[in-house]
Amino acid sequence: MITQKQLDIFDEKIRAANSIFLFAHKNPDGDAICSVLAMARLIELNYDKEVTCVYDGNIPDNLDDVPLRKRFRFFEKIEEDARVDVAIVMDMDCRVTHNIGGAARFMERARDVIEIDHHQNEDKDCCALCIDDDTAAATAEIVYELMKRAGWQADFVVWRLLMTAIITDTGCFKYVKNGNVLRIAADLVDAGVDIQRTISGLNNKPRKTIVTEAASVGKTEFYFKNRLALAIIDNHQYKNIDGRGETVLNLLGQMHGVEYIVLLKEQKPDQIGVSLRGRGRPVNTVAVALGGGGHEFAAGAVMHDSLENVKKKVLDLLAKEVRKKC
Repeated sequence: MITQKQLDIFDEKIRAANSIFLFAHKNPDGDAICSVLAMARLIELNYDKEVTCVYDGNIPDNLDDVPLRKRFRFFEKIEEDARVDVAIVMDMDCRVTHNIGGAARFMERARDVIEIDHHQNEDKDCCALCIDDDTAAATAEIVYELMKRAGWQADFVVWRLLMTAIITDTGCFKYVKNGNVLRIAADLVDAGVDIQRTISGLNNKPRKTIVTEAASVGKTEFYFKNRLALAIIDNHQYKNIDGRGETVLNLLGQMHGVEYIVLLKEQKPDQIGVSLRGRGRPVNTVAVALGGGGHEFAAGAVMHDSLENVKKKVLDLLAKEVRKKC
């Protein structure tokens, strides 16, 4: 529940700011991108202030056509000495300072940092205000509640962005935690948002991405009597995907008998992205042990080590999880 005190602090910080930057986590997904863009639009509509939306990493190609997409700027294309009064960091998956990537250089110079997330923030000391709710299915759900509680004006652009964010982070409503996000989706439909059209727009990837992800699935390795499926996208192939490899994770998650899904992405020779999924099996503790975090059944980490070393660490940790369930 968003409190009146949180609303008052947010309002005070935004009104006093001349330069506002909004940030998503590195390699932002649909919830991160669309929540940032929706918040940017809401601030412009209700405070008459311009904002700068910043990211590091790769943005999925299937989000190229979301409203205001061109407003998102890669951090290296922003003036090095840009002034930042307030930094709003969103959907950081537990660790603000760790997950923002190269864009951290701008956040670190901000007078005030506001964090909005559907994970509990472990870096609260760096924030003037934290609006966290780990019962929310998506950060967009918190943006919606903040908007309603504050009585902000919104428009169809905001509605579309919030719906896209919710659809992507709930897997088309497969991963809802409670009925609240469904009630929000119903409100957005009543406001005129077309769910079918939104989903159709998201099912649109380049051929090279599909071919790379399919090849990765075809080379999947299985462990612990086929309970664990592990796929790899090496550094040569990584440039062909959107940074996340969701198709690989979704396909492996449909295999009979598979309980744990791992995707290792060699972003650089000694930088490995680890994506973890569990079919009724928690994986967030494994992600935390690797220096990351996330949801109970969907989590991840970025490790600075060789692909082989990361693979061994992941298998060792998951072997312990598998033994617990035997």
